[in-house]
Amino acid sequence: MKVAFSPIYKYQLPEGHRFPMIKYDLLPEQLLREGTLQEDDFFHPEALIDEDILLTHTKEYLDQLAELSLTRKEARAIGFPVRPDLITRGRHIAFGTYQCALHAQQDGVSLNIAGGTHHAFADHGEGFCIFNDIAIASNMLLQNDLAKKILIIDLDVHQGNGTAHIFQGREEVFTLSVHGAKNYPVRKQQSDLDIGLPDGCEDKLYMSSLEQHLPEVIDEFEPDFIFYLSGVDILGTDKLGRLNVSRDGCKRRDQFIFDLCKQIGVPVAVSMGGGYSHQLRDIVEAHANTFRVAQEVYF
Repeated sequence: MKVAFSPIYKYQLPEGHRFPMIKYDLLPEQLLREGTLQEDDFFHPEALIDEDILLTHTKEYLDQLAELSLTRKEARAIGFPVRPDLITRGRHIAFGTYQCALHAQQDGVSLNIAGGTHHAFADHGEGFCIFNDIAIASNMLLQNDLAKKILIIDLDVHQGNGTAHIFQGREEVFTLSVHGAKNYPVRKQQSDLDIGLPDGCEDKLYMSSLEQHLPEVIDEFEPDFIFYLSGVDILGTDKLGRLNVSRDGCKRRDQFIFDLCKQIGVPVAVSMGGGYSHQLRDIVEAHANTFRVAQEVYF
């Protein structure tokens, strides 16, 4: 199973911002230690070039990043200090998601240790997102005639507002977002299908909503490629999530997605998305389950 990961994913943040980023150190270590992955399963993506970024993001925004000329308000919306190493990191992660798509077309599935930066719009970043990795990878597949109909399944607890906005009116891409109805962003964009769940939503309601709608979308849209954003901020332990899905429920969600993708014979590339539980072990274990289930289903 091919997994995108590079040491450059380990972006060094100022004190107070570091906690959620530690998972990029711990998750690969855990997967190797337990034998879910081997060293040769990992590949190290190169940096995305401007030409490919401009299939999704505007030149004005890319120039602002290159010149570090974002206004204070624009930088504050992103939430991280905008430095050259953060921008470089985003280039590697986004290209990793595209390379995962290529590997998935060979193996059925491929996963990026990072990614899921769905709050990045064409002309600005927000919500800890600089470049929209799944949008970029989708546009690269379409540009290179490697896919014709792409389904984006966004199961992060926060609506994929940037992705939804980027693909509004694009018939070749279907955006599905299952998220907390009252969570960030306050002003939501319109996906092709939005399923807003109530605060405190538990396993039964979460899974029934997914099981009811996703097969219908697949039957009607008939995608030939799927991107899956597997955020684990749906957990009841998550300090930003406001849902109450158990770790087992989160794993059953992954099982449902992978079983369905394999059953219909459509390759799936996975980006990790958010996870902000108070205990690091809850974040790492839930993310690790995504890799474990993918390994079990496909290999």
